[in-house]
Amino acid sequence: MSDLASIGIFGGSGFYKFLDDIEEVNIETPYGKTSDALMIGTIAGRKVAFMPRHGRNHSIAPHKVNYRANVWAMKEIGCKRVISPCAAGSLQKHVKPGDIVFCDQYVNWTNGRQDTYFDKDNIQHISSAEPYCSQLREIAIQSCEKLGYSFHKTGTVVVIQGPRFNTRSESAFFTRQGWEVINMTQYPEAHLVKELNMCPLNISLITDYDAGLVADCEPVSHEAVMKVFSENIQKLQKLLFKIIESVDENKTCNCDNQAKW
Repeated sequence: MSDLASIGIFGGSGFYKFLDDIEEVNIETPYGKTSDALMIGTIAGRKVAFMPRHGRNHSIAPHKVNYRANVWAMKEIGCKRVISPCAAGSLQKHVKPGDIVFCDQYVNWTNGRQDTYFDKDNIQHISSAEPYCSQLREIAIQSCEKLGYSFHKTGTVVVIQGPRFNTRSESAFFTRQGWEVINMTQYPEAHLVKELNMCPLNISLITDYDAGLVADCEPVSHEAVMKVFSENIQKLQKLLFKIIESVDENKTCNCDNQAKW
């Protein structure tokens, strides 16, 4: 199955239908069941695989997602690059709902998640200094510029355990650190992609101002997140299509020089 798709996409909340005329493929992994089947189709002449990380009915909480199985399945079918769009909150006033942030760093604030493939015989220590693919992020930035969307070239996402949202004190603390984005799924997803020598890209679609402090507004609610996300799905689809058609098959990054398999 190593040539079914070259690009993988993990869909975030509310982003369950991405490809038409799809072939559903179920992958057995050494790490258990994936969140859902892989849905494989073609975009701009490239085979693309999509998986809703919470399941197509949003039945899996962020701390219960089997990230290792999901990422392993992408590698198993031949993916070299993995794009992770997600709904995310803003921690800074200048990062507004509807904006897109291409995060280049993350801070892990989760606990107890299975976050490595190297926990048995093949022990390795993989650098996380540059957690996202610089080449793929540059392609995404150029694609966003062409589409005329409001975006931020860089940003740090703090990944919280979920499924609850922050207290006001937690939110204020994260804002004081200077971090821009908050989310519940980027870790360990991005790191596991790197461990399997694939290129990770984050696309954070800002839906809210977290606990509301930086913009003096109401704290985030699940209903508000889904409303903003659904209003921006078409924009996100256009961006993903533009990125996929612009991907250069010649990789100049070092994402596949990290782990030895």
